[in-house]
Amino acid sequence: MSAPAALYGLVLAGGESRRMGRDKALLDYHGQPMVEWAYRLLAPHCERTFVSVRAAQAGDEVRATLPQIVDGAVGAGPIAGIAAAQAAHPDAAWLVVACDLPFLSEAALRHLLARRGAQPITAYRSAHDGLPEPLCAIYEPATRAPILAAIDAGRNCPRKFILGTGVPLVELPEATALDNVNTPEELAAAAERLAGGAAAGSAP
Repeated sequence: MSAPAALYGLVLAGGESRRMGRDKALLDYHGQPMVEWAYRLLAPHCERTFVSVRAAQAGDEVRATLPQIVDGAVGAGPIAGIAAAQAAHPDAAWLVVACDLPFLSEAALRHLLARRGAQPITAYRSAHDGLPEPLCAIYEPATRAPILAAIDAGRNCPRKFILGTGVPLVELPEATALDNVNTPEELAAAAERLAGGAAAGSAP
């Protein structure tokens, strides 16, 4: 059996944050911008770690301090960031995490990594709807061609892509670990939860 591919990390921070009305990657829940916090959470688990950005964001004062992969011309939304990372390093597997997961913990990452195996994607099952969680998942090199084919066909939803593979999903060890924050109302609720001691990962 061949050795597993080298694992690289990718923080998806290229969104437009339209519902939030401000850049979600720069929100501060843990004493630092979320994109930096997520980068530091991933980095110890990966040989190399990058931040996925749109070209217009590459020079902002926070993103510019981190290793970047700029979205290419294919795809839209998170799948564009994944495709760009795979194009830059096609032989790597990618641990992909969104930048708007303030409750993501070290334990949840380790639980996912421990279940990486022969399947092309290792992903959690949502605690809310039972569907795949594509933005805290491991994408093996074998997914590169199918992802590009999905994009070419206009299928830009990474959740539907994972559903189409039929891979078994991993059960979350913490039901709230992948709760994301998209609106000012959710931001206020998340800040209140964290202030009240809700479990959240702490980056080194």
